[in-house]
Amino acid sequence: MPRRFYRLLDDVTLPGRWELGIPLDARGNEVEDPWMFREGRHVPPQQGLLVPIEHSGTPLDFSLAGFSTPVVSARVAAVFSERAAQDIQLVPVAVLGHAEPYFILVATRLIRCIDDEASEEVIRWTPQDGRPDRVGQYRDVDGMRIDPAQVGDVQVFRTWGWSIALIVSEDIKHALERIRASGIRFTEV
Repeated sequence: MPRRFYRLLDDVTLPGRWELGIPLDARGNEVEDPWMFREGRHVPPQQGLLVPIEHSGTPLDFSLAGFSTPVVSARVAAVFSERAAQDIQLVPVAVLGHAEPYFILVATRLIRCIDDEASEEVIRWTPQDGRPDRVGQYRDVDGMRIDPAQVGDVQVFRTWGWSIALIVSEDIKHALERIRASGIRFTEV
C-alpha cells in the first residue's frame, strides 16, 4: 500500500487566533530573504530572529507567519525532531511578547513529485509570461496530488516548482494529532 502524504496548512478558521508577521532580524528589520525558509534547503545560521504579532489572540502550536513561514511551538518542533530530523532544520525565533520557545520549521528537502495528471489543475510558467527564471515551474496548482513513489523515505518536504506546499507523511500527521497541536489543518495530497 502506498504511503499517504498531507499538505500542512495554517487553520485560519480558528476564532480568536493570533496572526504572525514577517520575521525580523536582530536589528528589527525584515529578514533580507524571507523566501529562504520555504525553498526546500538549509538556511544559513540566523541569530536573534523575532516574529511580530500582527493580530493578537490565542497562541498556536503551528502558524504561517509572513511569506508563509512556518512557526512552531517547542511541542511541534519535538515531533519533527523525533520523526524527521534528517528532513528539517529548526531555526530558533522569539515571538514578540511570549517567553515560550518557538522555531521556524524549514523543510530541507525539495522533491519533484507533483502528479500533473492526477491534480485538478496545473498551470506552468511559459516563455510568454515574461518570467524566464520561472519557465517550466508551476504557476498554480489546484487540488494537488503527488506521486508517492518519488518521495522515498522522506517525512517532510517541499514540492519542486511549487515550494509553497509543505508536505508531511501520514506518520507526522498522526503524531501531531496525538499531541493535539493547535493551528494545523491537513489536506491529503
